[in-house]
Parts: sequence; C-alpha cells; structure tokens
Amino acid sequence: MALQPGTKAPAFSLKSKSADGLKDVALADTFGKKQTVLLFFPLAYTSVCTAEMCSVSQDLAAFNDLNAAVYGISVDSPFAQEAWAKANNITFPLLSDFNKDVSKAYDVLYTELLGFKGVSKRSAFVIGTDGVIKYSSSNDDPKVLPDFKAIQAALKK
Repeated sequence: MALQPGTKAPAFSLKSKSADGLKDVALADTFGKKQTVLLFFPLAYTSVCTAEMCSVSQDLAAFNDLNAAVYGISVDSPFAQEAWAKANNITFPLLSDFNKDVSKAYDVLYTELLGFKGVSKRSAFVIGTDGVIKYSSSNDDPKVLPDFKAIQAALKK
C-alpha cells in the first residue's frame, strides 16, 4: 500500500534531462518553499501516461497558483523522458527512477505489469513544505488517472 498522509516523505535525488543536460533534482529542494506534487506513472510513450502528463502541463498554472512544484516520475531513462516530453510539450520536470529506489520507497512499484517487472504504479502524492505527505493515492489499474480535484484540494489545505 502506498505511503499514507501524515508520513514523512522519503528523501530522494533523481535525474532529469533537458536541453541543458542532466540535472539532479532532490525532493528537499522544495522544502520550506513550495508544496510538492509527485505523479508516478508507468511508462513514457503510452497513451494514458501521455494523456495524463499533457493534461497536467496544460493545467500547470493552477498548480503554480497553489505554490506547488510538480514532478512526473517513472522508471524510464532520463533520455527517453526528455524525448517524450519534447514530442508532447510536457512542460514540467520528469524524473527518472531508473533504479526503482524511489518507487520502492513510496511503495508504488508493480511486481509485474503487462509482463514488465518493476514499473511504477500510477500514483500521486502531495507533500507539504515540511516534508510530510498530505495526500496520497495509488491505483493497481494503470488506466485510472489520479483525482486532480482532490490533489488541488489537498494543496489548498
């Protein structure tokens, strides 16, 4: 079961790739400054994941207005994530959990999905500026998107 509200969010540092090169992004970078939304997704270049990340990109201003940094996390390489983001106009950072450590720490890793072992479950976490989880959801069905109204409601608290 995914980590629950009230739990201290596990710290991490993951790679993100952009035209400027590889960059390390740490969860602690936002502590004390912004709330954080983590959106775990199974795989880049799939229809549901593309729809989810594009929708979030289109609504990014609403998250910014709520003082939230948004990150997408998958086990894809940062190079594949960069190409996918560029092809689909995904405008927020995608973080590579290639080694699967963060998905394990948040307890959102499938044992197997469609024959692939160790793919992130579609999950969402809202982490307060104090590093404590305020909202969490995870679904075993990869076609079910997070409840973005509930995520935004948690950001308002």
